[in-house]
Amino acid sequence: MALYTEFETQGNYLFKHRSNLPIIILILGIATHLHTQYSGSYLAGSSFENAYNFICLIVSFIGLGIRIYTVGHTPDRTSGRNTHEGQVADSLNTTGIYSMVRHPLYVGNFFMWLGVGMLTQNPYFILFFTFLYWVYYERIMYAEEQFLSKKFGEDYHKWADSTPAFILSFKNFQKPDLSLSIKKVLKKEKDGFLAIFVAFFIFLGLTNYIQNDNFILDSDVWNILFIVGVSIYIVLKVLKKYTNVFHEVGR
Repeated sequence: MALYTEFETQGNYLFKHRSNLPIIILILGIATHLHTQYSGSYLAGSSFENAYNFICLIVSFIGLGIRIYTVGHTPDRTSGRNTHEGQVADSLNTTGIYSMVRHPLYVGNFFMWLGVGMLTQNPYFILFFTFLYWVYYERIMYAEEQFLSKKFGEDYHKWADSTPAFILSFKNFQKPDLSLSIKKVLKKEKDGFLAIFVAFFIFLGLTNYIQNDNFILDSDVWNILFIVGVSIYIVLKVLKKYTNVFHEVGR
């Protein structure tokens, strides 16, 4: 099998199973975090530890923010979780954040899970996560671009020639064609929103258990954030399942 064919085949397979990567990162991250805490973290018990955890949360929310901006400005069947049906693109997105970077959703995913990876307080794991993410998504991005190239031809190549793949560039920014759809954001991004809070609660709970022999967090701020985050998710899940409040034609 030619290398480019193998890359495309691997990319399509990984695309359909890309939701597994966060699980892998979470499991490896928890194992690393436990090792780091039991070995003696430099930040353990320090006054900076809580501030560092909030920095990690900010990094994760930067990633979520990128995803929100991306998903909220795109039409239906272009950006989202097209996992089971494979590649889907009824139109080529070239405005808004797509005028700055070709794969904004994966940029957003990177920062979302980088924030979680940083909770391990282990620089080697952070480097490993970055390498794993790149190798994993490099093939997915290759497969996606092969699909778009075949479907949109010269329009795709013209856009790709002036738009970086992963590093945002603001020089060619174009205003999005569509306004921000809050309904679509709430419908599509609630799972990522919940995942951040759950991951942080697990990591911080383990830290507290190792340091204080108690899984329940001592910080009221983190407990409140977790309760509020889960409550918002439950409300959005119920609204999506039992109402049409999030329905929008073409979005």
